[in-house]
Amino acid sequence: MRLLLANDDGVTAPGIRALYEELKEAFDPVIVAPLEERSTTGHSLSLDKPLRIEKLEPNVFGCSGFPGDCVLMGLHLLKDKRPEVVISGINRGANLGQDLYYSGTVAAAREGAFHKVPSIAVSLVFNSVVQVHRYHTAAKVIRLCLENELHKHIPLLTLININVPNLELAQIKGFKLTEIGFRRYSEEIHARIDMRQRDYYWIAGLYEGFAENPLSDCQAVHDGYVAITPHSLVDGASKDYSGLKSAIERLNATIAP
Repeated sequence: MRLLLANDDGVTAPGIRALYEELKEAFDPVIVAPLEERSTTGHSLSLDKPLRIEKLEPNVFGCSGFPGDCVLMGLHLLKDKRPEVVISGINRGANLGQDLYYSGTVAAAREGAFHKVPSIAVSLVFNSVVQVHRYHTAAKVIRLCLENELHKHIPLLTLININVPNLELAQIKGFKLTEIGFRRYSEEIHARIDMRQRDYYWIAGLYEGFAENPLSDCQAVHDGYVAITPHSLVDGASKDYSGLKSAIERLNATIAP
């Protein structure tokens, strides 16, 4: 199965490399990812400048543009053998709640869904940059999702946003179909003055927790579960998630003690 891998952390980021190494054992992944970090760029496209592609190694390409550009270019490069799934990630940090609207990782998956390719965004959730980042767990989660055919049950014009706790796979409690939660931030703006006495500002909001909702992605990850969250892109997209629920039941059976 041909897979198109993208991200917003850049083509050399450890998350996408871990994903590639795990998936190449059983599938045919091709990376098309930004040549530089494009985190929190949302769904930007480069309409005012040309895009350039660099082949870095077999099946690994760097793109000068944004995550959405990478998926468009990937679909172009692979037009003779169209990918069956677009996977964006593994993102360095959570894409929970409303954060998905800022996320370049989710934007890449959204672009794939716009082109009627089943698309998945995946993020590793950790609390501190000094923690060990268990990208290998998130990579194995995605492999399990593909092997259990989760992608075959994603409705048209819908993407799946997956958030994985920063745990070993044996410590994961299970998989849950979740709703988009809401995360609270202080939204502080720090005003400063530079050496030429000009004002400048840093957006410096601190995370303050999430709104209580037992069905949310935030709650599921907090409780040690993989959150699998459908995100419809247009009004009228099917909300029939019965196939996803069945796939999640199979996923839970694979990690049952």
